[in-house]
Amino acid sequence: NMAAPSAPRPPRPRKEPQPLVIPRNAAEEQRLRLERLMRNPEKTVPIPEKLNEWAPRPPPEFVRDVMGSSAGAGSGEFHVYRHLRRREYQRQDFMDAMAEKQRLDEEFQKKLERNKMIAEEQTAKRRRKRQKLKEKKLQAKKNKLEQKKQEK
Repeated sequence: NMAAPSAPRPPRPRKEPQPLVIPRNAAEEQRLRLERLMRNPEKTVPIPEKLNEWAPRPPPEFVRDVMGSSAGAGSGEFHVYRHLRRREYQRQDFMDAMAEKQRLDEEFQKKLERNKMIAEEQTAKRRRKRQKLKEKKLQAKKNKLEQKKQEK
């Protein structure tokens, strides 16, 4: 069942044993990870993709086996109904959560806009103040020059 034995493999190069270091805090753990990455800079680093969020599967377009409400349903019907009900509740909860998330995102964006507007107003106010001071200084300088001319 085995093919003809090939030539014996050369022994794999042994890795020198690494000392076991237990990080005492987050910074030390980060440092160890960086050192491990930098041991071989040519090696590519896997960067995981962002996982897309779970979404319930959409409700069916056409329901074939509609459950009747009459007595005499089989013993398995309840479990089928229970699963359908659970899936529907899950779908509704998901929709509620998405709506809430959207609302919070919109609120956050409005808050950012408001803060930006306030900052802009403050900047404009300060700019006007600086301009006024500048103009006053220029006016004072002009007045001084005119006084000197009149004295001569």
